[in-house]
Amino acid sequence: MADRLSILIVEGDRDKATAIVDSLLETGNHDIRVLAVHTGLARSVAEINPDIVLIDVSNPSRDTIEELTLASSPLERPVALFVNRSDDRLTKTAIEAGVSAYVVNGLQSDRVKPVIDAAIARFHMFQRMRSELEATKRALEERKIIDRAKGIVMRARGVSEDEAYALIRKTAMDQGKKIADVAQALVTASELL
Repeated sequence: MADRLSILIVEGDRDKATAIVDSLLETGNHDIRVLAVHTGLARSVAEINPDIVLIDVSNPSRDTIEELTLASSPLERPVALFVNRSDDRLTKTAIEAGVSAYVVNGLQSDRVKPVIDAAIARFHMFQRMRSELEATKRALEERKIIDRAKGIVMRARGVSEDEAYALIRKTAMDQGKKIADVAQALVTASELL
């Protein structure tokens, strides 16, 4: 944690929150905010826009975990959820909601730094994976559209697949557009006819 972080701690116990803040300040000059209650968490997270959210929940229920993780925007930032007890269903719920770290045995000041480091690393890893997945999905959809457009050109012009692709590619180059955009326009036009 070399860089200055904006950290939001959701902790109802004032003494515990103070110990955690002190522990974090030993690792660097971070901007730390503490919320004592979970209510209004979504609004607070939006206003504060922290780099990471640390949430301590004594005895969570599935609904509580879902509500807290959705309110803390786990797909936008790392979220570490600290619980006193857990079971398989709660763990699965938290992970599926996008929590970067799910720590059993509560939020303890001596474990905060390694948990934050792990949560940030895991968040960035999953963020890269989501980006790669989206790019792959987009490329697959573009490939499908291009294949449909090639079929339309092949039928209309009586040319081979390679010649159809060359025509679409040349049109894209002449118009300064992406091949997928020209292919989409061709497919859309053919659907009107």
